Amino acid sequence: MNDWTAFGRVDADGTVYVKTAEGDRVVGSWQAGTPEEGLAHFARRFADLVTEVDLVEARLKSGAADASHSLASVKRLRTELAEAHVVGDIDGLTARLERLAGVADEKAGEARAAREVARTEALARKTTLVEEAEAIAADATGWKTAGDRLKEILDEWKTIRGVDKKTDGELWKRFAAARDGFTRRRGAHFATLDGQRKQAQGAKEDLVKEAEGLAESTEWSTAANRLKELMTEWKAAPRAAKEAEQRLWERFRAAQDAFFTRRSEVFSARDAEYKGNLDKKQAILTEIEAVDVDADPRAAQNKLRDAQAAWHDAGRVPREASASLDRRWRAAEERIRVAMDSAWRKTTPQDNPLLQQMREQVAEAEQRLARAQAAGDNRRIKEAEQALSSKKQFLALAEAAG
Repeated sequence: MNDWTAFGRVDADGTVYVKTAEGDRVVGSWQAGTPEEGLAHFARRFADLVTEVDLVEARLKSGAADASHSLASVKRLRTELAEAHVVGDIDGLTARLERLAGVADEKAGEARAAREVARTEALARKTTLVEEAEAIAADATGWKTAGDRLKEILDEWKTIRGVDKKTDGELWKRFAAARDGFTRRRGAHFATLDGQRKQAQGAKEDLVKEAEGLAESTEWSTAANRLKELMTEWKAAPRAAKEAEQRLWERFRAAQDAFFTRRSEVFSARDAEYKGNLDKKQAILTEIEAVDVDADPRAAQNKLRDAQAAWHDAGRVPREASASLDRRWRAAEERIRVAMDSAWRKTTPQDNPLLQQMREQVAEAEQRLARAQAAGDNRRIKEAEQALSSKKQFLALAEAAG
């Protein structure tokens, strides 16, 4: 790391200044130690800003971050830097942020242009599908083939993204109207058939439509129960004409299979994920429970801090194991906390390294929150906010006690 302390000075009264092209600027006061220690303290704060800029720049260059989000981060950092209580190369970092702002703005423009191209292509594809659906609705007489094609169009429709909401809604209305028109025309054709077969076929078509409507549902329990009821109703209904009966049955089973296959995959994946998370948390607990807190309380606290981050990142576990894990975790935290309290009481506030360590933990928690915010990960943001709040509370209590 650069020697950022070269960009600052401390007056005899403890006032800390940072050197800039516009002159020295007051950034704080230092009374807790030597001027060198004070400069190092404010230089570490500057280093934290440099780290955040490094992260924004790396994500921007790699393409991992949305350019508009990166631009917003650069602007925020640029604003904060103007009044930041830090010691370091303010002018150099400001110039760097200016360059990053230009790069981010350029990439954001490229992204907008790419989205516009994608939107135009998506609009053309959906328009073509709508026109085909309208032609099918108006002229097709091959009922099975046409009906299957409309389903294919719907499936393809679902894969197309990027059309603005208003235009997409208008196209969808045209497609839905065409599909409904086709269904009505097909119904009118079969209206000439035998009354009993008509009634049976109509009833089973209703069952199929409802089943297809449930095929993409994520209301697992409700949809599964209703699909089972639909099967009972199917068996109780009279048989339609052979061809229609087979066609409707295939659609009905396809909808059921699609739903239950998706449900099985989701449940299996979730169970596997939760089991893996359980193994991770059990391993974390085993390691933290084995720590000798009496031998080195500070090392134990460092171990706990690392374990806390790993614990939050491990994710959810099977419900039946959650309560037991939480009890063990709280017991492990309490054991280390008690040891730290004991060590704390044996050390004067002026010489207490634990207070400085807790401040460092707060700074690390703030960095973790910034990284989560930059990544746009809502789950990590929430967890990081909770961890930061907890550490700040402990620090405030410790400082008050000191």
